[in-house]
Amino acid sequence: MKQNRSLFRRFLKVHFLFIFFPPLVLIFFTAFVPDSNEKEMNMLNLFYFTVLSFGFIIVAFVVISWLFFFRLRKRLTRLQEVMSFSANNNSFPKPISVQTDRMDEIDQLGSSFNWMIQQLEDSRKREYEEELLRHRLIANLSHDLRTPLTILRGHITRLNKESMSFEGQDSLAEMNHTITRVGDLMDDLLSYTLLTSGKHPFHPTSTDIVRLVRASVAEWYPAFEEKEIQLDVDLPTVKTFYWEADPKWMTRVLDNLFQNILRHAAEGKYTNIVVDVEKELIIVADRGPGMDNSSYEGGSGIGLSALNYMLKKMKLKADFTSNENGTRVAIGRA
Repeated sequence: MKQNRSLFRRFLKVHFLFIFFPPLVLIFFTAFVPDSNEKEMNMLNLFYFTVLSFGFIIVAFVVISWLFFFRLRKRLTRLQEVMSFSANNNSFPKPISVQTDRMDEIDQLGSSFNWMIQQLEDSRKREYEEELLRHRLIANLSHDLRTPLTILRGHITRLNKESMSFEGQDSLAEMNHTITRVGDLMDDLLSYTLLTSGKHPFHPTSTDIVRLVRASVAEWYPAFEEKEIQLDVDLPTVKTFYWEADPKWMTRVLDNLFQNILRHAAEGKYTNIVVDVEKELIIVADRGPGMDNSSYEGGSGIGLSALNYMLKKMKLKADFTSNENGTRVAIGRA
């Protein structure tokens, strides 16, 4: 292995040579010049010679210093450009060329930089493979669990036709409700997995938010009416505002909120949906037991993770305010 060389040691060595070598030559010349020549050389010529010698030293010093720092700046700038390009494009930088025959401080820095890139590439590859395996496992698990749940629901339907006590009927109803909750959880988990793996295409465009919320409320109105939930809707009829968002993803966000109300806050029998044009906010509130309730928290965590993921992708955010009197969600710009 070739021994590393010091860039700055070479710099100092060359400059010391140019500083001390010409004076030594001058001293040698004046000390050992023949006597006849000494008589012919007057003091003025010696002065000019000395001035020229020191002028040469200064010019040479400046030129060599400029060349040194110019090359140093060029090499550092190349490394900086590689890092800046990667930061601006959100990508890993490409390895830079390193001269292994000299391996000074700059080349050692470049070698360490290349090693770091290789480690990041290996880490990203392992992370991608693990994520792919996890998504495949979740998808297969969601699919495999549907069969036993369907069988259980079929047996419950058959038992409902048999004569049994009220306690038995209540147990069957609770079992049927639990199976429905597990199925909903699997749907949320599969949906979140597909979102994070990029299976759902993302196409942001300028979206009329008031129009989108009005269409979503109209679609969910029969479901709220079936649960006897009072809808208090405040949507502007003239004014509106636009977000750079994917209309399908935004609709899924509202679907998630409305679905959580039906699942976990239906007992409150009230839902308030407001679009504030001035503040550019979508507000959805209910009078359910709140998110601290175990049923709500256990059943909506995955769905809320998917909701937050979609909003973050669209550069939006959701602020949750929840207590025993209900939950309020305000969606606005991040």
